Amino acid sequence: MNEIRSNTELPSVREEIELHTEDGQILVGELSTPVGSAPVATLITLHPLPTHGGFMDSHLFRKMANRLPHQLSVAVFRFNTRGTQSPRGQSTGQFDGGVSEKFDVAAAVKFCQDRGLPRLWLVGWSFGTELAIKYGPDHAIEGAILLSPPLHRATSEDLERWNQCPAQLIALVPELDEFLNPAEAALRFAVVPKIKLQAFDGEKHLWVGEQATRRVFDAIAEAVVPGSAPLPTFY
Repeated sequence: MNEIRSNTELPSVREEIELHTEDGQILVGELSTPVGSAPVATLITLHPLPTHGGFMDSHLFRKMANRLPHQLSVAVFRFNTRGTQSPRGQSTGQFDGGVSEKFDVAAAVKFCQDRGLPRLWLVGWSFGTELAIKYGPDHAIEGAILLSPPLHRATSEDLERWNQCPAQLIALVPELDEFLNPAEAALRFAVVPKIKLQAFDGEKHLWVGEQATRRVFDAIAEAVVPGSAPLPTFY
């Protein structure tokens, strides 16, 4: 057996995708699905801030696509928001600080719905959590998982909308996050009593290292497919 490491790529079916937004942009992405079986759930990833290096290949999302279709039998859909470039290509349009990106989120959800993919979850990281918070309640999703939420753009009014939304809301907050630590997160998210806040001792905003990746993936696995964590560390 081999240990799962940073660059491990487990079997999956990969398909390059183009999204067409309601306001006329073309977004590039990739859908990864299990080999030989239908997915049991779908993770729609929303990447970190593109003006600071975030894109669909940001390390947690690249590893998610490389592992979770095989380990968890889920579909993983990654895409570049407007104006964002990665090895997959560049999406048209320009970064709009989370405003026009509402059309990007809508296009991603619609694509997954049109494909008949089951049990849609938004998985945002940093800037991507702002999109999940602001626009998640507009869509028929099972839940949203927030990795390192900074709460720079999402307001209390955005959060309060989740109280009328049936979807689950889960936040994974690193102890040493320089933007929002667990104590601060508890205060800011108090307007959403149903939220499940999980603090991660010793971790930072970028979740660097295999241990951090495994902790994040185990938390996602347990939320999306209860009883599936901890995930295997060998293959």
